[in-house]
Amino acid sequence: MFQRSAGVLMNLSSLPSPFGIGDFGHGGYQFVDLLCEMRMRWWQILPLCPIGKGNSPYSSVSAFALNLLYLDPYGLLKDGYLSQAEVDAAVYSGSPHQADYKWAACVKAALMRKAYEKADVRCAELKAFREEQAFWLIDYARFMAARDANGGKPWRAWTKNGAQEAIDYYIFEQFILFQQWNRLKAYANAHGISILGDMPIYVSDESADFWANRTLFETTPEGEPKRIAGVPPDYFSEDGQLWGNPLYDWVRMKQDGYRWWLQRIGNSLKIYDAVRIDHFRGFYRYWAVPADAKTARVGTWEPGPGMELFHAVNAVFSNPQIVAEDLGCEEEGLVQFLLEAGYPGMKVMQFAYYGWDSIHLPYKYTENYVAYTGTHDNDTMLGWLWSAKPEERSQLLAYCRFTGDWGSGGPQSPVLRAIFETLWQTPARMTILPVQDLCGYGTDTRMNLPGEAEGNWCFRMTEEALRQIDTAYFRQLNERYGLSLIHISEPTRHAQI
Repeated sequence: MFQRSAGVLMNLSSLPSPFGIGDFGHGGYQFVDLLCEMRMRWWQILPLCPIGKGNSPYSSVSAFALNLLYLDPYGLLKDGYLSQAEVDAAVYSGSPHQADYKWAACVKAALMRKAYEKADVRCAELKAFREEQAFWLIDYARFMAARDANGGKPWRAWTKNGAQEAIDYYIFEQFILFQQWNRLKAYANAHGISILGDMPIYVSDESADFWANRTLFETTPEGEPKRIAGVPPDYFSEDGQLWGNPLYDWVRMKQDGYRWWLQRIGNSLKIYDAVRIDHFRGFYRYWAVPADAKTARVGTWEPGPGMELFHAVNAVFSNPQIVAEDLGCEEEGLVQFLLEAGYPGMKVMQFAYYGWDSIHLPYKYTENYVAYTGTHDNDTMLGWLWSAKPEERSQLLAYCRFTGDWGSGGPQSPVLRAIFETLWQTPARMTILPVQDLCGYGTDTRMNLPGEAEGNWCFRMTEEALRQIDTAYFRQLNERYGLSLIHISEPTRHAQI
């Protein structure tokens, strides 16, 4: 079970960086220092995998690979792959408040290519990485090389394979990215900060995972998905959410002891210290939609693998640090499945104030939960206050015993502090705040609006904005309510390269 502790949700893409998007560089090390100052113990991030449609980290070409956009050019300079002039030429001149995905993708791909030209692809370290990660890396490299050879077309339209040199490049790309991420994670761990990662339950139709393992999915004889994933109408969307991911053939996966899932979970438990599995309810029952459906309204509930899968997980991994994203789970059988699995679930304050029977009301939390004001799919807490129905807002304010100006934001927002203190007093083992809430930001800094294909995942912080966070207040909060039980000495500051 997790120790009583607190943390901050801040995706890599939102970090300060001179290269158009947050990355594995100096901004991440500075953020670790900031977490230490606040006596936080967790840094929660979104999936590290390459992004997909709409820049979403939940739709990727690989469930195992790391995102090239997170490449730190200064790291390449330090390791001798780039010159100072090459790094200086890559500095972004646009807004530091928004991630520029298109620009960063172009620039960082060019820098990685230059690094590859100088690399010794026969070095022992790279060879060891290739062998260790072969269970997914070779398929990923072949997939990406073939996609390049076919002009970026969907894999169904491919007419040729990728060249060996292109395959070698993608292996080198992942070698560098894993090396940079492992350094940042090691720095965090050495300073008492653990990483809570994120795993989408499904993979993309246009992914190396589906392309190389179609026998593990529900497919037609031609290799096309029979049905696709989504969720029925819910809080976020009246038409439901049509995700479009191919569905797993759980009968087939059971035949080899869920090998692919054990590899995937094992990989996540290695690159993170703990992992949140998104849409955990899909292991109990999942919403299956015909492949030609226009919305997720049309679908059926189908049984998932249930505890059979997690008996296999627990047999291989001792005390796996898993958080189950169980939002919206109220049916009796599902609740029993979650109890049997034993992993912490999630509670979100923004879901609590729709009457006095909500399961998200803080007095109903138990130890085995992670408590949030909101997640990456929610509005900011201040934004919620401004957009909530008057009766919902009044209920929250009364619950938090707040009387006064509820509309003021900023790092010293009195209403947000009343909310934080209410959340910190629950018995939940872990409490997480999105970084926007620490800063008291409004709706314009929201990370994602489910159901909207464009305009998401762009929010970024600046170094100046991070310095405005009241670290003394959060340090006091953690110490007062027992979320900082382990004393960690002040960190050695990460110097700018």
